[in-house]
This record gives sequence, structure tokens and C-alpha cells, in this order.
Amino acid sequence: MATFYNQATLVYAGGSLRSNVAAGELTAALSVTKTALSDTYSPGARVTYVVGVVNGGDNDLADVTLTDDLGAYTDATGSYVPLTYVPDSLHVFENGAPLAGPAPTVVTEPTFTVEGLSVPAGGDLLLVYEADVNAFAPPAAGSAIENNVTAASGGSTAAASATVTRDAGPELGIVKAVSPETVSAGGRVTYTFEITNAGVSPADGTAAISVEDVFDPLLSDLAVSLDGAPLAVTTGYTYDAVSGAFATVPGAITVPAATVTRGADGSYTVTPGTAVLTVEGTL
Repeated sequence: MATFYNQATLVYAGGSLRSNVAAGELTAALSVTKTALSDTYSPGARVTYVVGVVNGGDNDLADVTLTDDLGAYTDATGSYVPLTYVPDSLHVFENGAPLAGPAPTVVTEPTFTVEGLSVPAGGDLLLVYEADVNAFAPPAAGSAIENNVTAASGGSTAAASATVTRDAGPELGIVKAVSPETVSAGGRVTYTFEITNAGVSPADGTAAISVEDVFDPLLSDLAVSLDGAPLAVTTGYTYDAVSGAFATVPGAITVPAATVTRGADGSYTVTPGTAVLTVEGTL
């Protein structure tokens, strides 16, 4: 919005007279808001955005174009786009109801653009869509993706932005395997748990990681190790030979943070930190 001023002059024979200054306020018919449904991001994650387009004027706005830069940024090595629009994820609502009539035109290269929108007088549109965090997203702690959107109709434009920051905590995963896959009663079997951390922070004692399992069939004569180093019963793990309930002591497992490398094309490769827990026993 902007304030405008106007003053008149009365001209008469022999002189002139100025009026008082009249002030008014001009409000834009077109306005836009943008919200990310999550505050943080991580490599490969999906972010949902909600964009509101409001027509505060007395006339319908036709041929509105919405352009999203998908977080485009420039650093010392070049210009990059850290988000990728998820195909067919766009949903449009007019005054709270799903948009009737032809679907708007979506252009996804090099940015995300929606063309042919119409906003009724005194009404609004709500656009909901998703974007994947790709290999060009800054991976370091404290990094941010500022996602900017612009709506334009004729000579009217409006802009808004939403910022998500890099998740600063550990990002854990676990995969379990058994060897051998075929074993006779009384034989020895080894369960392997690979724990990964794709985050920027190590999963240390403060994360209080614990691997819990219930072995069925039961195991006896356990030998437990972490990255090849033996874990002792009670201080490293607990096991109930009657129920088969197994658990490592919280904090006994630590997983280093991920390492990050950058390629010649400016993309980042994240290599998760790992820790391997093995539990061997007799069936």
C-alpha cells in the first residue's frame, strides 16, 4: 500500500489560492503470502508449500501468473536451484473450494510457474504443492533455502517468501541382516544392525541411541560387538534369555556425522556416518 497526496489551486482574476492537501491511501488489489509447512530441511526431504493469492479489488483478476524460484541462489561457484517441484502435486482452491474448470498451466523449467489463474473480486486462491530437496541444497548446519514467489496480473505484482533451515540434528536410519539365512537348530547365527547418520551432528551420548529387538527363536551364548569392539552385558547391553528381549544400553552406541563433498557441477554428495552392531548367538 502507498499514501498519495493531492492539492488544488483556485485561480481567479488577480490571483490564485491553494487548497489544503488531501491525503489518501492506495491499496494493492493483488497480494500474496507463502508458508512452508516445515521449518527445516534435509537432503532428499520433501517440503510442502502453501501460497495464498488475494484479490482485494472490486474487479476479477484474470491471467494471473505465479512464479516460484524454487530457492535459486548464487555462490562463488555458480547459480543453483536447490528444490525440484514434485510433478502433479499442485492443488488449487478458490475461496476454500477445489478449483472448478480447466486446470492452470504448469511450467517446471527452470522455475515453477503456474499460468492462467483467475482470482475473483474480493476473493482468494490457495495453492498447495510440494518440492524435493535436491543435491544442490546447501548441506551445512545453519544453511537456509529462501523460496521466493511472485504473482503478477497486468501491471500488478506481489511477492512473498518462505525460508527453511538445515536440520541441525542427527538423521538416523537402521538396516538389519541375518547370516546365515538358513541355519539348523543348535547352530550359530549373526544379526547385523547397520546404523546410519545422514545428519550434520554426530549421534553421541546425548542422543541416547538404543537398539531394541526381540529374538525369536531365542539366542544363547551371545557375543555382542560395536564396530568390531566387544560390548559387555549390563554396561553395553541387556538380554532376557526367557523372553528374547535385547537392548543396547542408551548411549553405548555413537554414530558419527555425515561427510559432505561437492562435485564440479556444484552438487553435494552426503555420505552418512555409520556404526555396525553385531549380535551372535546359538539357536
